[in-house]
Amino acid sequence: MEKDGLVWDDRLKIGVEVVDKAHAKLFKIMEKLLELSADENSSQHTYKEAFKYLEAYSMTHFAEEEAYMRSIKYDGYAQHKRIHDTFRDMTLVSLRNDLERSGYSSLAVQRFVGILKRWLIEHIMQDDQAIVGKRVSRGGNGPTSQNAIIARVVDRAVWNAFQVEARLSSADYKGQNIGKGFYYRRCYVVEGKIRVQVLLGLEELLVLRGADHMLELKMIRRNEMKDEIVRQVFGLLFKDLSKLFGASAQEEAGQESRMTRDEFRADFMKGYTCRMLFRTKAGYLIFCYRSWRIKDQEAGGAAKRSTG
Repeated sequence: MEKDGLVWDDRLKIGVEVVDKAHAKLFKIMEKLLELSADENSSQHTYKEAFKYLEAYSMTHFAEEEAYMRSIKYDGYAQHKRIHDTFRDMTLVSLRNDLERSGYSSLAVQRFVGILKRWLIEHIMQDDQAIVGKRVSRGGNGPTSQNAIIARVVDRAVWNAFQVEARLSSADYKGQNIGKGFYYRRCYVVEGKIRVQVLLGLEELLVLRGADHMLELKMIRRNEMKDEIVRQVFGLLFKDLSKLFGASAQEEAGQESRMTRDEFRADFMKGYTCRMLFRTKAGYLIFCYRSWRIKDQEAGGAAKRSTG
């Protein structure tokens, strides 16, 4: 992979010194990772330490940037912080899992740097520039790097459950009706510190296909759709989708529930960071999630519920 695009330049400055210095340093860290990937003597331990440093520095930068936004009373602070939280809780976790599964291969490291570079440039040009009253269009309606990661995992989970491909129809699902369907909510605790709540909605024909595929049934009439069949279909999906949140993600005991359409809509209106609609040849799928830090007094109880 070439270093093209990893050179810091004035186009990426937003005019806030603490933010610009941090962005420049992140580019230097990525450049160093590319240099390591080209060195045959680089060890897995070296990569792990470099990734840990990058992760720690990114979190320090986010904290500094958020402090600056609060200091100027930036009215887009809440949404901007959600973007940071999603990157921390989801994107970095998924990228780390890919690196670990590959044994920190040179190719995986290069792929990681490429995704991170695209995410950082998009974030600077769109979200960070907005802090100082500027905004540069990403251009087109294509998915961001983060959405591409989520879409890939959802597509894999849908294929395993239904043997059909899932195409991202909208990365900004607004609650529109998908017809007769089934809805579930599930909660996870990640590393004992973060609670993740996932909403899934499946069009009925897609659930029927999943039942056919999973239970090897030749035909299931609509009036024969049993709660247990629906639960198993959703369970198979949730098992694969939980990989988005890392190996440490544990289902929170007692925190799974089937929902009516009205209950789903009411919960959806509480605000989800990720709201995506997928299209398959057998019907639509809704995937939404939100996450938040568990307060210290809640952490003990959450850990106990997760372990039963």
